[in-house]
Amino acid sequence: MKLVDMKVTEYLDVLKSDAPAPGGGSVSALAGAQGCGLFMMVADLTLGKEKYADFQDVCKNAREKGMPIYEELVAGVDKDTEAFNLVADAFKMPKDTPELKAERSKAIQAGTLVSTEVPFRTMQLGYEGLQLAKTIVGKSNPNAASDLGVAILNLKACVYGAWLNVKINLPGVKDEAKAKHFAEEGKKMYDEAGAIAEEYFGKVEASL
Repeated sequence: MKLVDMKVTEYLDVLKSDAPAPGGGSVSALAGAQGCGLFMMVADLTLGKEKYADFQDVCKNAREKGMPIYEELVAGVDKDTEAFNLVADAFKMPKDTPELKAERSKAIQAGTLVSTEVPFRTMQLGYEGLQLAKTIVGKSNPNAASDLGVAILNLKACVYGAWLNVKINLPGVKDEAKAKHFAEEGKKMYDEAGAIAEEYFGKVEASL
C-alpha cells in the first residue's frame, strides 16, 4: 500500500517504527503538500466573496498554480521512500566476484543519484509553493491568516528538510557536475526560502 493511501494513524505508526523508511524525505514532501493545501484553502475562502474583490485575481492564480505543485508533492511522499529502497536493495546485492561487485557498485550509484534527485525536486516544489503562498499574504481572507502562517511554516520545513536529504546523499554522487548543481542550487533555494518564510510569516503574525 502506498503511504499516501494509508489512514493518518497507519502512516504515523509506520513512521515511528524501526523501519528506516519513510523518513525525513517523505515527511518533507508531506509537509510541502500540507503547506500547499493550506494556502489553497485560504485562497478558496477568499474567492467569490464580494468584500475581497481586490484579492480575486491573486488568489485564483495561487489556487490554480498551487494544484500541480500540491499533486507532485503528494506523489513525492512515496517517491522518496521508493528511492531509499533502491539504495537499500543495492547494498544487499552479492559481491562475491569482481563482476558482481561492479554491478553492485553501479546499482548503489544509480540509487544514490535518484535518492538525491527526489529530495532536490521536493525542495524545488516547496520553494515554488512558498513563492505562491507569499503572494496572498495580506491579500486574502484575514480570518484565515493563521492558516496561511502555518502554510508558510510547512513549506519552509519542506525545503529545509529536503535540503538535509540532498546533503546527506551528495558525497555518494560520483557525477561531479550533478553534485555541484545539487549543492549550489540547493543552497540557493535553502537560503532564499528561509528569508521568504521569515519575512512573510512575520507579516502574518503581525496582522493577528
